[in-house]
Amino acid sequence: MVDYFLFSPILNHMVEQYLTAVFHALSDPTRRMMLRRLAGEDRSIGELAAPLRMSFAGASKHVRVLEGAGLLRRLVCGRSHICHLQPGPLALADDWLRDYERFWTDRLDELEQALRKGEPKPKKRSKR
Repeated sequence: MVDYFLFSPILNHMVEQYLTAVFHALSDPTRRMMLRRLAGEDRSIGELAAPLRMSFAGASKHVRVLEGAGLLRRLVCGRSHICHLQPGPLALADDWLRDYERFWTDRLDELEQALRKGEPKPKKRSKR
C-alpha cells in the first residue's frame, strides 16, 4: 500500500511550478491573443505572427513559452511549425482560481450578513 500523504508535498510543489508557468505564459497579451486564435483552429507560427505584425523569430519565442507551459503543442511538418491548443493547463488554472472565487464569495457573503445585522431599523412614520 502506498501512502500518498508522504508524496503530497512533492505533488503540491509540482502543481505550483506548473501553475507558475501557466500564469506566466498567460501574463502576456500577445500570448493570450495567440491562444485565442488557436482556440478556433490550428495555425502555423507565421499565421500567429501575421496579425501581430511581428517577426517569425519574435512569435516563435512566445510560442516556446506557451509550449513550455503546456498550453500548446507544436507539430513540425517540414519547414512549417503547426501549433495546436492544449486546454488541460487552462482547466487546472481555472480550478485554482475557482477555489479563490469561492473563498471571496463566502467572505463577501459573511460581510454582507454582518453589515445587515448592524443596519439601523427604519423608524416608523407617525400618522398625521
